[in-house]
Amino acid sequence: MFILASERDDDVAASFERYRKYLMSVGDRFPPNAFDLANSDWWFNFENHNCPHDAWLEQATIHEPSSGDRHESRRTELQLTLLGAYHDVRICISYKGVSGLNIDAPGLAEGHGDWRYDEFRVSDQGLLIHEIEWARYDRETRWVVTAEDIEFRTESIEGE
Repeated sequence: MFILASERDDDVAASFERYRKYLMSVGDRFPPNAFDLANSDWWFNFENHNCPHDAWLEQATIHEPSSGDRHESRRTELQLTLLGAYHDVRICISYKGVSGLNIDAPGLAEGHGDWRYDEFRVSDQGLLIHEIEWARYDRETRWVVTAEDIEFRTESIEGE
């Protein structure tokens, strides 16, 4: 890990420097959309309204679209909708070709809390590993999504 809470809370600048070096060392194997997000100047910038930091989960949907005569060929997709930290955008994240989803979520009675930190990594097979830490008061929830790649967009919230 590079920029999750345990690393970031110790030394922010050094953890991001190690992360940037990691990204450059595996960039040719990284899923392209994830690599673009990880290298963007706004994804980890907490002042940017499109940054997921401090966003709240509104919806998570797992889809299994099918094909074939008996609908026997299936793929798994995960879609997240977040209310942005400044409450002026919805952040929509889609994972295509999900091959793994691990959610460690004790005590969800009052929700996940804030999207705290996240990091993109690449597996030995060239798949995206996206680890997300959610924080609410004295507990943490952790998601690890393994997928072919990620798609991202925002929707402006006006006059709802």
